[in-house]
Amino acid sequence: MPVKNDAEKRWVELEFVLPGTPEQLWHAMATGPGISAWFTTTTVEERVGGTIAFDFGGGAVSQGTITGWQPPARLTYEEHEWSSGAPPVATEITIRSRSGDACVVRLVHSLFTSEDTWDDELEGFEAGWPGFFEVLRAYLQHFAGQKAVSFRVSGSERGTHHEAWRHVSEALGVSGPNIGEQRAAPADAPTLAGTVERVQQGAKTCEVMLRLDRPAPGIAEIGTYTYAGKARFAVSFFLYGDRAAEAAAEIEPQWRAWMARRFPDADATQS
Repeated sequence: MPVKNDAEKRWVELEFVLPGTPEQLWHAMATGPGISAWFTTTTVEERVGGTIAFDFGGGAVSQGTITGWQPPARLTYEEHEWSSGAPPVATEITIRSRSGDACVVRLVHSLFTSEDTWDDELEGFEAGWPGFFEVLRAYLQHFAGQKAVSFRVSGSERGTHHEAWRHVSEALGVSGPNIGEQRAAPADAPTLAGTVERVQQGAKTCEVMLRLDRPAPGIAEIGTYTYAGKARFAVSFFLYGDRAAEAAAEIEPQWRAWMARRFPDADATQS
């Protein structure tokens, strides 16, 4: 959807139907453990005036102040230093119940500016969320309430993100995927096997999400995109269960070593 605007701000908005009660969705979207289970490592001071901080790894932390706290229906917060020179961005999350044990979640990002200088960033917000919300959906359906640990390995290469997708998907055995298929990485890659849950290919991103059988119960999101004129690729892991932390400690170094060997220009980061 195009960026919307009025005299004071510019914004994008998204809406999703997700399984669960308002209380379950509130936990998943307004608490540190809940957000960390499907997005990135996050801490939340659960009150108006409290801090919400998203740790993307490698020292990249985006921090905001909670401006509205109305469980289980509405959370708002503002981030003032999310990007160098950028105006403040305000985020509003609303949750409302609907029939069939599901909720409608609406998310709005607003920039307090009348200029279109940051529209690419707003569109980037909009393009990035659907993949994470599909991780959230799978978490709620298959792993709700379980302990969670996440990490991410990423890198870049010359060329288009479609070219990067071809290289990464072939290297990990997920090229040409269909939903419901069982896929496994070849022997020269770290252990990776599971069921294809989501496929998304477009002008800006290419993504495949696996519900993992190996190396541990969880979800892997494999994708490519373009940022700052470069083709970027990332593999995000969300591991669940009582052994999640132990499994992540074992698996993460293997993936970093493989990324450095297979894609020497990779700039690996953790989240």
